[in-house]
Amino acid sequence: MSIRKLKRLLICIVVIVIALIWFFPIFYMVISSFKPEAQVVVPGIIFNPTLDNYREVFSDTFVECLRNSVLVTLLTVVITTVLAVPASYALVFVRLKNSDSTYFWFVSTTFLPAISVITPVYLIFQRAQLIDTPLALVLLYSGSGVPLMVWLVTNYFREIPMDLVEAAELDGCTKVQTFFHIMIPLIRNGLVSAMLLVFITTWNEFFFAVTLTYSDSATLPVYMSKFMTQQGYFWGKMSAAGTLICLIPIILGFFTQKSLVKGMTAGASKG
Repeated sequence: MSIRKLKRLLICIVVIVIALIWFFPIFYMVISSFKPEAQVVVPGIIFNPTLDNYREVFSDTFVECLRNSVLVTLLTVVITTVLAVPASYALVFVRLKNSDSTYFWFVSTTFLPAISVITPVYLIFQRAQLIDTPLALVLLYSGSGVPLMVWLVTNYFREIPMDLVEAAELDGCTKVQTFFHIMIPLIRNGLVSAMLLVFITTWNEFFFAVTLTYSDSATLPVYMSKFMTQQGYFWGKMSAAGTLICLIPIILGFFTQKSLVKGMTAGASKG
């Protein structure tokens, strides 16, 4: 065997091992969801499978929380995209004063920990009577999603040569036409990956959801936390709920994997 083939074999083995280590917690969560509650505490893959955990998890409350999660997440992704993509385009292609400082301001807001703003946010939303409403979560998640998407989409726009924009203007295209007919198709893959990242971040968010919702607008992560009680943790039910919560992001990732890979590697090289 040549040295080149040996290197490729070793790289493949290392990648497979890392993938298995990364996937194992998900795999163990799935098999634990089929275990009786008494057998979940004892590690092992030999057990008597049952659907009791799913029967108890999949209730009217779960359906209501699922509806809240879907509503909040979709609205957040739409609002974030509508606000962040034009802002990113303006930061790159429109001659703005202090555009670099504006971009840094957007990016720096992502460094702010949620715990540092929860008290004023709660008081403001309480005064506005938005506690336990989907609108409260949509506003918060959009506020955190816009800087994240601006950060990503701005890098995709920077990969587009300025000559292309100037050529479009010489052909008579307005900035709006250039934006929709030239720029958006060019960054389509990167935009899909950014939207998926915002979707997953919003779908999994727990801290604000558990603080600002009670029952009417609770999301799936909040519902899952209800299996942590004073009597103990119901690991089987938590595993079943976690498996159901993971299904939608996994399905989305499966159908958008080509655009996701292209989008994530779009800024890796230039030229």
